[in-house]
Amino acid sequence: MTDNPTTEEPSLDARFAASMGRLLGPDLPTDIGLAVSGGGDSMAMLYLAHNWTRVWGLRLWVCTVDHGLRPEAAAEAEMVAATCARLGWPHAKLRWSWNGKGNVMDRARQGRLECIDQWRGDLRHVLMAHTQDDVAETFLMRLARGSGVDGLAAMRASREIHLPYTPRTNSPPVLGKLPPEKGRRTPSYHVVRPLLDVSRSDLRHYLKVLHGPWVEDPTNTDPTYERARIRSRIAGLEADGLGATRLAETAQRMARVSQALAARTLAVWQALGQEDRQTGDLLLARDAFACVERETQLRLLSASLQHVAGGGYPPREAPLEALLDLLLAGGAGTLHGCEAVTERAHIRIFREYAAVAALRTAVAEGALWDGRWSVHWHETLPESEIRALGHDGWVQAGEKPASAPSYRAARSLPALWQGERLVACSAIGFGPDDGLRLTPKGRLWTLHDVLMQKTGP
Repeated sequence: MTDNPTTEEPSLDARFAASMGRLLGPDLPTDIGLAVSGGGDSMAMLYLAHNWTRVWGLRLWVCTVDHGLRPEAAAEAEMVAATCARLGWPHAKLRWSWNGKGNVMDRARQGRLECIDQWRGDLRHVLMAHTQDDVAETFLMRLARGSGVDGLAAMRASREIHLPYTPRTNSPPVLGKLPPEKGRRTPSYHVVRPLLDVSRSDLRHYLKVLHGPWVEDPTNTDPTYERARIRSRIAGLEADGLGATRLAETAQRMARVSQALAARTLAVWQALGQEDRQTGDLLLARDAFACVERETQLRLLSASLQHVAGGGYPPREAPLEALLDLLLAGGAGTLHGCEAVTERAHIRIFREYAAVAALRTAVAEGALWDGRWSVHWHETLPESEIRALGHDGWVQAGEKPASAPSYRAARSLPALWQGERLVACSAIGFGPDDGLRLTPKGRLWTLHDVLMQKTGP
């Protein structure tokens, strides 16, 4: 409520329109996507977007990702499809299956982004219904884990997502209508969250007024889930001034601090860092790096590891602190699928051999090895593949040029193999110059993207 009793608060439709104008204006796209699960938040977003398009004339494309983790999910997707049919918008059901590896919730979040990327066609913006309550809950969950500034920062209202492109012919089954794909597809898309300043209760009230359907995910109240436990406790904190609104405001302030620190870290990287274009290794000037404040050291080291590993998530803070201490003391260590060693003039960060020893990629023009090495090969070589150089490749290569990387760093470099015979490894100068080329230009994002936090969900 406002302090002035004569001033009415804007309607939820007006607040949504203002948010969309800030996030997508002034040149609005002709088509946007919506990720709608069937829960109250996303169903309210669907109705808000529907009403908004009556004024602006945009086309909506709706998808529902069925993670296959709950038997009710299929029926919920059908409810979304029926609602879309009634409102006049195309809907598609996307199916994702967990392979049993890694944390199921983390993989489900990443899987959703991958499914949407395969479905989106030429769409550049996909709306998601994260709310003020989601921001507050995430803040408390991360606070309990001892997260730093980045972890406590509110999720961004708009975030660019870079993922390796998978043609629709190679995608998981899609039931329903697909957005157009006319050759103008961008290599990334933006997740847009227009409801971050809207409470969950306001969205439920909006749906009730419209008589709109929604489903309640039983995990939202299941105390075996951390988020459900946190959600139940926030209501009790309201009387002490620690309700969802205040927690979300604090998270937004932390986001501004995080952005300022990211800009500082980027400036330091530009002053003392470099990338070896032959090997893809990152080099930090040792003495200059030692004089930088610790928070920036940690951020730059974390971004470097994330960049070399090609991962979407940063390393955990405790082992990152330990690795930094080792490097400042002149030592070496492994973390996040990378090795970091202290040399005379530099700290060198390169891919850990154990992380890529089992990777195999068929030789094809434009293929990617380890998510970041682009393959350029115009000849046919039977029974050939790209895999790490390893010890056997190092031995087969014989005498190396003076510019070749050390044995420790070279083992994880990509090489062309025919059976057990090393054919080429351009990074160490072995093999025909006019045949295979493997360059680190195929990476999904630059170190700048990592530092400015443009790569995660």
